[in-house]
Amino acid sequence: MQQIRTAVITISDSSYKGEREDKAGPLLLGLISPLCEVVKTLLLPDEREIIAQSLKEISDSGEVDLILTSGGTGLSSRDVTPEATLDVLERLVPGIPEAMRSYGLQFTNRAMLSRAVAGTRKRTLIVNMPGSPAALKENTSQLLPVLEHAISVLKDEAFACARPHEH
Repeated sequence: MQQIRTAVITISDSSYKGEREDKAGPLLLGLISPLCEVVKTLLLPDEREIIAQSLKEISDSGEVDLILTSGGTGLSSRDVTPEATLDVLERLVPGIPEAMRSYGLQFTNRAMLSRAVAGTRKRTLIVNMPGSPAALKENTSQLLPVLEHAISVLKDEAFACARPHEH
């Protein structure tokens, strides 16, 4: 399979305003580089309408197979990434954030506070990732092994979702 055409969106008020360096976006780019061709990067404020509009435009363009957001999945009043994502998703893929939270609980009980969601719009998979560098590494390690198959099925290039036969 070709590299997965990917957009990475960092969502952070302080980074957007230039008050804090964006460490999550560059880290995520490095973590996904073996599998993904990043064709678009954005840095957005924690504003529901702006996030939703960007997700909609990018997924509807047909130019990407995957959108990864980083940040805005916690409990603060400004954390609106999951709501913005739900505004544009057509179908949920709850197993992805469930697996990420489950894996994260091995490292910290705070993983259960993540409100990240995942799903599809058109033929694009959208996944909310954390903004914390440590959590970003953990979550990416869980996501990468299933990405190729997920995108192949989403693009109608593969059909079976069962576990591969073991010989």
